[in-house]
Amino acid sequence: MAINFEAALGIHDKALALRGQRAEVLANNIANADTPGYQARDMDFRDVLMQAKGGQEMTIKRTHQRHISTGNAMSMAADMKYRTPMQPSTDGNTVDLNIEQAEYAENAVAFQTSFTLLNGKLRGLMSAIRGE
Repeated sequence: MAINFEAALGIHDKALALRGQRAEVLANNIANADTPGYQARDMDFRDVLMQAKGGQEMTIKRTHQRHISTGNAMSMAADMKYRTPMQPSTDGNTVDLNIEQAEYAENAVAFQTSFTLLNGKLRGLMSAIRGE
């Protein structure tokens, strides 16, 4: 009998990949905290994870011809939204460094949680394969 890895691993593998992608977005926001006109972006993680769970293909939408193409990799770009600033700056930058750092830290903890759960599932599968 073959092992159905999708059923065995659940949503944890998708959550881990999406958390990694979200970390990149948040790090990009932090890196551009002093860039005039930069618009902070984020995503609704639950919505994106539900799309991944439903098996809908998610791809990054290119909004400008000079943007880098990412191919057909799973992504949350369809649900990327601009962050509404609490205190808009005069140069048009919407990055609030405190919010971005807090979101990044929260995402890192969630990433570690998903990693730990996925690791536990894989250990369980290895024990089952070995007959332990």
